Amino acid sequence: MTEAGLDWKDIDAIASTCTPGLVGALLVGIAAAKTLTLIHNKPFLGVHHLEGHIYASYLAQPELQPPFLCLLVSGGHTSSIHVRDYGKYELLGSTRDDAAVEAFDKVARLLNLGYPGGPIIDRLAQQGNPKAFSLPEGRISLPHGNGYHPYDFSFSGIKTAVLRLTEKLTAEGEIPVADVAASFQHTVAKVLAKRSVKCALDNGLDTITIGGGVAANSGLRKYLTDAADRHNLQVYFPPLKFCTDNAAMIGCAAAQHFNLGHTSSLGLEVRSRMKIDEVMELYQ
Repeated sequence: MTEAGLDWKDIDAIASTCTPGLVGALLVGIAAAKTLTLIHNKPFLGVHHLEGHIYASYLAQPELQPPFLCLLVSGGHTSSIHVRDYGKYELLGSTRDDAAVEAFDKVARLLNLGYPGGPIIDRLAQQGNPKAFSLPEGRISLPHGNGYHPYDFSFSGIKTAVLRLTEKLTAEGEIPVADVAASFQHTVAKVLAKRSVKCALDNGLDTITIGGGVAANSGLRKYLTDAADRHNLQVYFPPLKFCTDNAAMIGCAAAQHFNLGHTSSLGLEVRSRMKIDEVMELYQ
């Protein structure tokens, strides 16, 4: 506020992430937000963390309007979300096992690259051959229904394939780490791009946005941009600084709800889990 030259009289409302996430962290944020709300007599808004990632695209593309498809690839989430309108979401696909971020972390561990795996693998992939090794794309064969969606993802298979590959290469002498990293990233990016484009086309959507840490991945940016261009789809990636968790995206989501007349009760509690299509339960 000091850097922006603002005073409390310039602040319309106060927001905090309230779900989903680690309860301890959420409690710290919401307690601070509610305290400031009471001290300065401002409206309070609780924000769904994943909705924040959706709104990261609005920060860079203020002309963006629903409906569109959001591929959300963050932490334990890999989801295809139909953004029908502001605050109105439909989950069209999600991961059935490991999320993409978890797969990056586990493969990085197999290659002794450290944590978090995404940025390290992305850097190494630039030096490797993406077609050096053939890895499974995690085909989904189970029928729609019983909690599953037709555009679901699966990354446990590719993680296991990399494990078997590293065991084989180690026995033969040495692991070409850059080639393994490039092949892994190539396969994951291709799967995310193919399923997202198909999901958008099947649902009559002409725009795809990306949210979450993997939105910063150079392989995904290339494959999805190329795939979208082939099908005359528009694709938007948030700037790198808005891909990982940040306060700006939470503020952006809160500002939109506030502009629509939504506020949250001071009795709102944090929740470790909450579906994205239940977002309006946070407001009154």
